[in-house]
Amino acid sequence: MHPVAGSLSLVYIHIQNCYLRFFMDILVRQARIIDPASPHHLQRADILISNGRIATIGDTNAQADTVVDEPDTCISPGWVDVFAHFCDPGQEFRETLGTGADAAAAGGFTDVFLIPNTIPVVHSKAPVEYVVQKSGSLPVTLHPIGAVTKLAEGKELSEMYDMSASGAAAFSDGLQSIQSPGLLLKALQYLKAVDKTLIQLPDDRSISPGGLMNEGVLSTRLGLPGRPAIAEELMIARDIELAAYTGSKLHITGVSTARSLELIRSAKKAGIAVSCSVTPAHLWFTEEDLKDYDTNLKLNPPLRSAADRDALRQGILDGTVDCLATHHQPHDTDHKVVEFETAGMGMMALQTALAVVMMAVPGLPPERIEALFSRNARTLFNLPQPTIAVGREASLTLFNQTASWTFSKEVNRSRSANSPFFGKEMTGKPIGIIHKGRVFLSTY
Repeated sequence: MHPVAGSLSLVYIHIQNCYLRFFMDILVRQARIIDPASPHHLQRADILISNGRIATIGDTNAQADTVVDEPDTCISPGWVDVFAHFCDPGQEFRETLGTGADAAAAGGFTDVFLIPNTIPVVHSKAPVEYVVQKSGSLPVTLHPIGAVTKLAEGKELSEMYDMSASGAAAFSDGLQSIQSPGLLLKALQYLKAVDKTLIQLPDDRSISPGGLMNEGVLSTRLGLPGRPAIAEELMIARDIELAAYTGSKLHITGVSTARSLELIRSAKKAGIAVSCSVTPAHLWFTEEDLKDYDTNLKLNPPLRSAADRDALRQGILDGTVDCLATHHQPHDTDHKVVEFETAGMGMMALQTALAVVMMAVPGLPPERIEALFSRNARTLFNLPQPTIAVGREASLTLFNQTASWTFSKEVNRSRSANSPFFGKEMTGKPIGIIHKGRVFLSTY
């Protein structure tokens, strides 16, 4: 990745080993285009971006302010993460909109949906407008998710119409599952009128509310209270019935069991407007990885059995899983370097998402990568669909499917450091993004 020698006065903003470059022209050399909607799908070509739009596709001797020339580069429409926590406002010691956006860009994401569990909760138009306004100066586009209920407490519906008009891209109580079926039904009916999707993290909290890991032989052996799979599966079955009754759009995130996936598969076959996402962590780890009480693997939903993990991998391959949700949830040291019982739930996941998926599901076809990381989420949540074609706006992700790299604290862009992948060699490297007329390149 080299800027062309002799280019006009280049401006570099250094962000922890990444460079956000403000240029008029960007040239990507011999990239493999991954975009089934493009006439250039699976071709290798030079791509020239000028003033934020794709100017030419094909071999060219054109000069540019910045040239990206790295072997085996793939390029696709910009990736979308549909469930992440940037903790801003209120807990900026864990993450800010700025540091979260840097981590997302370094991970290849041009768009990120932010859950509403901030302080204050995003349950009215003012905090929605805060995220939208701040997003304008960041390398990625941030999409606020409005809370379904006031304070995300599951008791009273929030001001969803006002939030929708102010820029809320979807609605969810985020980390707090909506427990009341009557309230969820009303919310689904309301959101149908504004054509928005309700995102639910399924967990019936009346079933083993103190559970810390998957319920089973291993939880007993480790002396940790378990959270049974049925707590997730019962809520998914209930919510599917409510979505069918209302005719509204429901997205279930954090699916973690084979039975949950089968319920969703059956609902789709029945024509119900249900979609789902899984986290990279649940494609890679299982409950067995908790034997050493690694608090970075204390997650919500908990890691399940190897059979459940394998079912999720199959769901990636057969298309039952629509998209990826990193569930990026940064924590400061005081909430992770503690006993397992008192540790906070969640891990960082933006920069390692591609590598984890590539290692968990090797041989994933290029079309499936593009659908999983970009196209399906854009369709489900009514986002613009960038296409790699001349004249189109450039919202692009650059990556290498087979390159090896090591995730380290030196290249970590997040304000927190709760990842189980530090020091591990990984396959599948995000190179960066071209978005908003700018290029953001990681330096792994």
